[in-house]
Amino acid sequence: MTARVTTDVGNRRGRRMTLVACGSLALLMVGAAYAAVPLYNMFCRVTGYDGTPMVRSTEASETLSRKVSVRFDTNVAPGLRWSFSPEMPEVAARIGETRTVFFRVKNEGPAMSRGIATYNVQPGQAGAFFVKMKCFCFDEQALAPGESMDFPVVFYVDPALAKDRNLDGLSSITLSYTYFASRNGEPVAAVDSGKPKT
Repeated sequence: MTARVTTDVGNRRGRRMTLVACGSLALLMVGAAYAAVPLYNMFCRVTGYDGTPMVRSTEASETLSRKVSVRFDTNVAPGLRWSFSPEMPEVAARIGETRTVFFRVKNEGPAMSRGIATYNVQPGQAGAFFVKMKCFCFDEQALAPGESMDFPVVFYVDPALAKDRNLDGLSSITLSYTYFASRNGEPVAAVDSGKPKT
């Protein structure tokens, strides 16, 4: 009888330890999932990986004669009633030359709304060489109905691109922006319509 009671106690302790270990592992996995996105974004910004442009505050040290066409692609996610367009669809820039292009955003909806722009550079390997000095991206903007604003993007293509043999034939880069509805400084999937929820 004593052996059986001891075995039952041992089994309960073993089950508790297993539950604690599984619960801890589940919490660790959830924490890692939440940390993955910010860590990946930080990695991309530091390295230019996956088309993420570099951000610097100083101009290039030299300007080369080689030119690259920079195209601008603008999008607005569903749920945000804004129009969004560049002042020109494309510019030819010498490598190392600082350029400024303005983008116009207008609230076409009947109410005040907020939005945040995200960006990407294609081809992806050009992200490490596309340098933005000033950008409106990741800054929440609030626009009243019918209100429009112009935002500048100041950029250059790093002269180091000319030394990368894998990019010898690169003649154009696309800078793509997408505006998303936002709330509390964070992008959201869709703006509430203002109607009561049923």
